[in-house]
Amino acid sequence: MPSGVLFSVVAYALYSCCDAIIKGFGNTLSIFEIAFFSTLFSLLPAIFAKPRGEHWRSFWRMRHPWLVQLRSLTGVLGNLSIIYAFTHIPLAEVYSLSFLAPVFIVILSVLVLKETVRGPRWIFLAASFLGVLLVVRPGFRELQLGHLMAIGAALFGSVTTLVLRSVAAAEKRVSLIGVASAYILLVNGVLMIPGFQMPTLEEFGLFVIIGGLGGTGHILFIAATRRAEASQVAPAQYSQIVWAIVLGAVFYREYPDAIAYLGLAVVAAAGVLNVLYGHARIRVISRFGVGRVPLGANGKAPPRPPVEGSTTPEL
Repeated sequence: MPSGVLFSVVAYALYSCCDAIIKGFGNTLSIFEIAFFSTLFSLLPAIFAKPRGEHWRSFWRMRHPWLVQLRSLTGVLGNLSIIYAFTHIPLAEVYSLSFLAPVFIVILSVLVLKETVRGPRWIFLAASFLGVLLVVRPGFRELQLGHLMAIGAALFGSVTTLVLRSVAAAEKRVSLIGVASAYILLVNGVLMIPGFQMPTLEEFGLFVIIGGLGGTGHILFIAATRRAEASQVAPAQYSQIVWAIVLGAVFYREYPDAIAYLGLAVVAAAGVLNVLYGHARIRVISRFGVGRVPLGANGKAPPRPPVEGSTTPEL
């Protein structure tokens, strides 16, 4: 197995572990506290993993400030939506619904960016939607607010991705991370005040673990994109479905039925085929909105702009 593929598989496994831990907070902490502290501790690895030549003190200097603000706002909404979903419905169902994001991305690309999408990709996306219907089965079972929030997270994530595609090549990574983090911390910091409940030492320890695992996963994913093409790296994101089944069964006694297993298989297969077809752009499917990195059609991270006052080449 190429090292880039291995790194991406491990990265998504770490993300899934973070999601499983977040689910466990649902009975004790509000979604605002979960979003605040998970983002706060996830920033620690990012602080030490910034690109050479970039400086945190200049993260607020942007070339496309309004687009970065829009990306940060949708990141906040998507972050809260996915946390609510994780804490209220089974992990496997959250993942199946969150993988509707490629469907929304294509639709928005056609409507907003006027991109042309060929027939095979529509077929793969329709298959993904069919797989989601098999998992959730609306009309045959009662849907909860968590299902709608997972769909909302996919929609907000698709907008975040499209905006990020537009600005990633021009903006510093510290700006993309710093502004998005500031939004999440500020919004959730205010909203968690009325019902604030101080986390226990054990919960703080779990937040530290989330930060460590999420930050390590992000670093591994960046390493993966430097060692392998998008067509090799992207399919690894669907391994999260397997982790959702395993972690959900072991820690939360969640057991999908046979029809749901079939739906999850369809979602994964259609998603992989969609990625392989035409080397689609991909993103990190992470619950940390500050850590998403878009890749271009050639499978590599977009070039970063030169940093003022520095002649150090970017990796």
